[in-house]
Amino acid sequence: MKRVWIYQSNRFLEPTEIKRVEEILQAFVAQWTAHGNQLAGSFRIQHNLFLLLMVDEEKAMVTGCSIDKSVHLLKKIEEELGITLFDRLQLAYREPSDGQIRVVSRDTFTTLLKAGQIDENTIVFNNMLTQVDQLDSQWEVPLKESWHAKVFL
Repeated sequence: MKRVWIYQSNRFLEPTEIKRVEEILQAFVAQWTAHGNQLAGSFRIQHNLFLLLMVDEEKAMVTGCSIDKSVHLLKKIEEELGITLFDRLQLAYREPSDGQIRVVSRDTFTTLLKAGQIDENTIVFNNMLTQVDQLDSQWEVPLKESWHAKVFL
Protein backbone atom coordinates (compact mmCIF):
# COMPACT_ATOMS: atom_id res chain seq x y z
CA MET A 1 0.00 0.00 0.00
CA LYS A 2 1.22 3.47 -0.84
CA ARG A 3 0.46 6.05 1.83
CA VAL A 4 0.05 9.74 1.19
CA TRP A 5 0.06 12.85 3.32
CA ILE A 6 -1.42 15.94 1.70
CA TYR A 7 -0.26 19.35 2.88
CA GLN A 8 -1.98 22.43 1.54
CA SER A 9 -0.25 25.77 1.47
CA ASN A 10 -2.13 28.89 2.46
CA ARG A 11 -1.12 30.43 -0.88
CA PHE A 12 0.03 29.41 -4.33
CA LEU A 13 3.78 28.90 -4.61
CA GLU A 14 5.91 30.86 -7.06
CA PRO A 15 8.10 28.94 -9.57
CA THR A 16 11.28 29.71 -7.60
CA GLU A 17 9.62 28.47 -4.40
CA ILE A 18 8.50 25.27 -6.10
CA LYS A 19 12.06 24.66 -7.30
CA ARG A 20 13.35 25.16 -3.74
CA VAL A 21 10.72 22.82 -2.24
CA GLU A 22 11.57 20.18 -4.85
CA GLU A 23 15.26 20.42 -3.93
CA ILE A 24 14.49 20.07 -0.21
CA LEU A 25 12.07 17.18 -0.64
CA GLN A 26 14.30 15.35 -3.13
CA ALA A 27 17.16 15.40 -0.64
CA PHE A 28 14.81 14.33 2.16
CA VAL A 29 13.19 11.33 0.46
CA ALA A 30 16.62 10.11 -0.68
CA GLN A 31 17.68 9.67 2.96
CA TRP A 32 14.28 9.09 4.66
CA THR A 33 14.48 6.04 6.90
CA ALA A 34 12.44 4.20 9.51
CA HIS A 35 14.48 2.30 12.12
CA GLY A 36 17.42 2.19 9.73
CA ASN A 37 15.39 0.94 6.77
CA GLN A 38 15.30 3.13 3.68
CA LEU A 39 11.75 4.25 2.93
CA ALA A 40 10.51 4.22 -0.64
CA GLY A 41 9.47 7.85 -0.39
CA SER A 42 8.43 10.22 -3.12
CA PHE A 43 6.66 13.55 -3.43
CA ARG A 44 4.61 15.65 -5.79
CA ILE A 45 3.63 19.29 -5.89
CA GLN A 46 0.14 19.71 -7.32
CA HIS A 47 -1.48 22.90 -8.60
CA ASN A 48 1.37 24.98 -7.06
CA LEU A 49 -0.54 24.59 -3.79
CA PHE A 50 -0.37 21.05 -2.44
CA LEU A 51 2.65 19.06 -1.25
CA LEU A 52 2.03 15.33 -1.43
CA LEU A 53 4.46 13.13 0.46
CA MET A 54 4.20 9.42 -0.34
CA VAL A 55 5.68 6.15 0.89
CA ASP A 56 5.39 2.67 -0.59
CA GLU A 57 4.84 0.62 2.56
CA GLU A 58 5.30 -2.67 0.72
CA LYS A 59 9.02 -1.89 0.76
CA ALA A 60 9.30 -0.54 4.34
CA MET A 61 6.72 0.64 6.87
CA VAL A 62 6.69 4.19 8.15
CA THR A 63 7.03 4.73 11.88
CA GLY A 64 6.13 7.52 14.25
CA CYS A 65 9.72 8.72 14.15
CA SER A 66 9.85 8.78 10.35
CA ILE A 67 6.58 10.73 10.22
CA ASP A 68 7.96 13.14 12.83
CA LYS A 69 11.01 13.68 10.60
CA SER A 70 8.77 14.64 7.69
CA VAL A 71 6.68 17.01 9.82
CA HIS A 72 9.85 18.66 11.14
CA LEU A 73 11.07 19.13 7.56
CA LEU A 74 7.76 20.62 6.43
CA LYS A 75 7.86 23.07 9.32
CA LYS A 76 11.30 24.18 8.08
CA ILE A 77 9.83 24.67 4.60
CA GLU A 78 7.02 26.75 6.12
CA GLU A 79 9.56 28.94 7.89
CA GLU A 80 11.82 29.36 4.86
CA LEU A 81 8.98 30.28 2.47
CA GLY A 82 6.72 32.13 4.89
CA ILE A 83 3.78 29.80 4.27
CA THR A 84 1.58 27.55 6.38
CA LEU A 85 1.08 23.87 5.59
CA PHE A 86 -0.74 22.74 8.73
CA ASP A 87 -3.68 25.17 8.89
CA ARG A 88 -6.73 22.91 8.56
CA LEU A 89 -9.00 25.98 8.68
CA GLN A 90 -7.91 26.93 5.14
CA LEU A 91 -10.10 25.19 2.55
CA ALA A 92 -9.42 24.72 -1.14
CA TYR A 93 -12.16 24.43 -3.71
CA ARG A 94 -12.74 24.97 -7.42
CA GLU A 95 -14.62 28.15 -8.26
CA PRO A 96 -17.87 26.99 -9.93
CA SER A 97 -17.80 29.77 -12.52
CA ASP A 98 -14.32 29.16 -13.93
CA GLY A 99 -12.84 26.03 -12.30
CA GLN A 100 -9.97 27.99 -10.76
CA ILE A 101 -8.72 26.79 -7.39
CA ARG A 102 -9.38 29.13 -4.50
CA VAL A 103 -8.14 28.97 -0.92
CA VAL A 104 -10.31 30.57 1.76
CA SER A 105 -10.78 30.49 5.50
CA ARG A 106 -13.46 28.30 7.01
CA ASP A 107 -15.50 31.44 7.82
CA THR A 108 -15.31 32.69 4.24
CA PHE A 109 -16.27 29.23 2.96
CA THR A 110 -19.37 29.31 5.20
CA THR A 111 -20.25 32.81 3.94
CA LEU A 112 -19.89 31.73 0.29
CA LEU A 113 -22.11 28.72 0.94
CA LYS A 114 -24.82 30.81 2.64
CA ALA A 115 -24.69 33.34 -0.22
CA GLY A 116 -25.17 30.58 -2.79
CA GLN A 117 -21.83 31.29 -4.48
CA ILE A 118 -20.83 27.69 -3.80
CA ASP A 119 -23.09 24.71 -3.10
CA GLU A 120 -23.12 20.98 -2.41
CA ASN A 121 -21.84 20.29 -5.94
CA THR A 122 -18.83 22.60 -5.65
CA ILE A 123 -15.60 20.62 -6.04
CA VAL A 124 -13.53 20.59 -2.85
CA PHE A 125 -10.15 19.05 -2.05
CA ASN A 126 -10.34 16.21 0.45
CA ASN A 127 -6.87 16.44 2.01
CA MET A 128 -7.72 13.75 4.58
CA LEU A 129 -6.91 10.92 2.16
CA THR A 130 -4.26 8.45 3.30
CA GLN A 131 -3.76 6.18 0.27
CA VAL A 132 -2.24 7.14 -3.07
CA ASP A 133 -4.80 5.06 -4.98
CA GLN A 134 -7.57 7.33 -3.61
CA LEU A 135 -6.12 10.48 -5.23
CA ASP A 136 -7.65 10.07 -8.69
CA SER A 137 -11.19 9.38 -7.52
CA GLN A 138 -11.53 10.84 -4.01
CA TRP A 139 -9.33 13.93 -3.76
CA GLU A 140 -11.33 16.39 -5.88
CA VAL A 141 -14.96 15.64 -5.10
CA PRO A 142 -18.28 17.44 -4.76
CA LEU A 143 -18.70 18.98 -1.31
CA LYS A 144 -21.64 16.65 -0.60
CA GLU A 145 -19.34 13.59 -1.02
CA SER A 146 -16.54 14.85 1.23
CA TRP A 147 -16.04 15.29 4.96
CA HIS A 148 -16.92 18.92 4.27
CA ALA A 149 -20.61 17.91 4.09
CA LYS A 150 -20.70 16.95 7.78
CA VAL A 151 -19.32 20.34 8.76
CA PHE A 152 -20.94 22.72 6.28
CA LEU A 153 -24.22 21.20 5.05
